[in-house]
Amino acid sequence: MAIVLTCGALLASCGSASTEQAGAEYAVLTVSTTDKTLQTNYSAAIRGRQDIDIYPQVSGTLTRLCVEEGQQVRRGQLLFVVDQVPYQAALRTAQANVAAARAGVATSQLTYDSRKELYAQQVVSEFDLKTAYNALLTAQAQLAQAEAQEINAANNLSYTEVKSPADGVVGTLPFRVGTLVSPSMAKPLTTVSDNSNMYVYFSMTENQLLELTRRYGSKDKALTEMPAIGLLLNDRSTYPHTGKIETISGVIDTSTGTVSLRAVFPNEEGLLNSGGSGNVVIPVEKKNVIVIPQTATYETQDKVRVYKVVDGKAQSAPVSVTRVNGGEEYIVDSGLNPGDVIVAEGVGLLSEGAPVQVKQ
Repeated sequence: MAIVLTCGALLASCGSASTEQAGAEYAVLTVSTTDKTLQTNYSAAIRGRQDIDIYPQVSGTLTRLCVEEGQQVRRGQLLFVVDQVPYQAALRTAQANVAAARAGVATSQLTYDSRKELYAQQVVSEFDLKTAYNALLTAQAQLAQAEAQEINAANNLSYTEVKSPADGVVGTLPFRVGTLVSPSMAKPLTTVSDNSNMYVYFSMTENQLLELTRRYGSKDKALTEMPAIGLLLNDRSTYPHTGKIETISGVIDTSTGTVSLRAVFPNEEGLLNSGGSGNVVIPVEKKNVIVIPQTATYETQDKVRVYKVVDGKAQSAPVSVTRVNGGEEYIVDSGLNPGDVIVAEGVGLLSEGAPVQVKQ
């Protein structure tokens, strides 16, 4: 009697499970092709369009700092002043030497003119005439030398005023008034960065560059036809302006196996700073591809699979995929064709050959 009851209980349990499995409903998806925009991120370094190190051209003591760190400056604006007193004295000395040389030329000219007149009257010899002429040439050479020294002294005096060579933003100011500076110093007085437009540098692997070149036909066409790119800042926020890739290096770095690219971004609001970092976001258009949700897949033995619905039953099928949209979706490279019907969710509850009721 107990055996009969046990068997009856088992039959009731099996019948309940079979009824439950047969009654399970699953959402399905009919495979079709679509266009998809992928986004590929590359680590990037941000630099000013120009980062110009400012060095003094003459030696001396800093007497004035005319700017502050982070200040916006214009081309030709005064940044620093080096002690001008010795250079002013050198210029006055050079000017005096020029005046003396000009007087020497005038005197030699008078002597030569006198000798020439006397020679015409046969009062002096040809030797005296040529000697006077050579003395005039020497005086003229001395004047030219004095004038060159005057120009050099004037230039040195002008170099005591260190001016900005370009529009930009002033960097750090490591030296203060009273510091002895010189053209040979190891560290610059400051750096002026042109931040109106920013250069963003990033790298691609050799394979990525080959794929890019094949897609557009050549690197030149890629630069012309590539769409605008985005930029993720270091705080993971999206930069509000798009940029454009300007250059692709023609040399692969043998130590890293990568090639360098440079993009330019506008910096009207001043959000980008030279020396910063971020991620370049490059969109890639994929035409007529099959896209499925990750929830429609499962993995066994490192292979991605889906369940096709064939004659109302689940049929496992391996697929080759590319992860997109942070892994939430897959582009199916092979394994599915347009028109196939697959289970869209709940695949973890299915097994091979299980009946599939389509959820309405």
